[in-house]
Amino acid sequence: MKIIETKKLTRKFGSFTAVDSLDMAVESGEAFALLGPNGAGKTTIIKMLTTLLPATSGEAYIGDFNINTQPNKVRKIIGYVPQMISVDGTLTGLENLLLFAKLYDIPPGECKPRALNALEFMGLSDSGKKQVHQYSGGMIRRLEIAQSMMHRPKVLFLDEPTVGLDPIARKTVWDHITKLRKEFNTTILMTTHLMDEADNLCNRLAFMSRGKLITEGTPQELKNSINKPDATLEDAFIHYTAETLSEGKTFSEVSRERKTSKRLG
Repeated sequence: MKIIETKKLTRKFGSFTAVDSLDMAVESGEAFALLGPNGAGKTTIIKMLTTLLPATSGEAYIGDFNINTQPNKVRKIIGYVPQMISVDGTLTGLENLLLFAKLYDIPPGECKPRALNALEFMGLSDSGKKQVHQYSGGMIRRLEIAQSMMHRPKVLFLDEPTVGLDPIARKTVWDHITKLRKEFNTTILMTTHLMDEADNLCNRLAFMSRGKLITEGTPQELKNSINKPDATLEDAFIHYTAETLSEGKTFSEVSRERKTSKRLG
């Protein structure tokens, strides 16, 4: 059953098209990744689907709800972990979760039990009473995921969930994301630049470039599709995006696109 679906979803910034007529579907309980170079439109897609950025045209549905006409209902069934830090370093881990619980109108009697359960689930029980500025990068990321799951969303959006983490912290975050899917049937839609991350975590993924979806499939299908012995996901990515990233634009066009891409994140 489809839980995320887009139909000709488009976002423009002036004359620049950040997302170009995106048709995409994600099944319930699936882990799906968007991969692409900087400026491909990945973060813009996430921002539209989480109702933080209006679409210029087209439609998208989360569950049965339209992101354009039913944004409040969409927000109640999704969780979102952005690239930027989304917790307060001056508060403890537990205090961050309790604050988030109030923002999502979780019944008062359930707030602390849910917060404690979330800390335990993410392996942070021993650190719940420490101020977050004392946490490592990996611990902060796990706390942010715990925070995003407090209201038990059906869909969790992760924008580069392990960016800047060392390999051990990255593996720990991967393990907890996998655990979320298995225990709660949470649908994951994530962006990443890491091929091994997409290969390990995701059922399916899509390659994007310059706002367009180039191709999609399981990691193995994409590797097999390029007819190269022992192909890696990186080989497949280069194969499918090389043409769209080739030379041909003027200096001013490239400069303008890079400035816009940087502004959009």
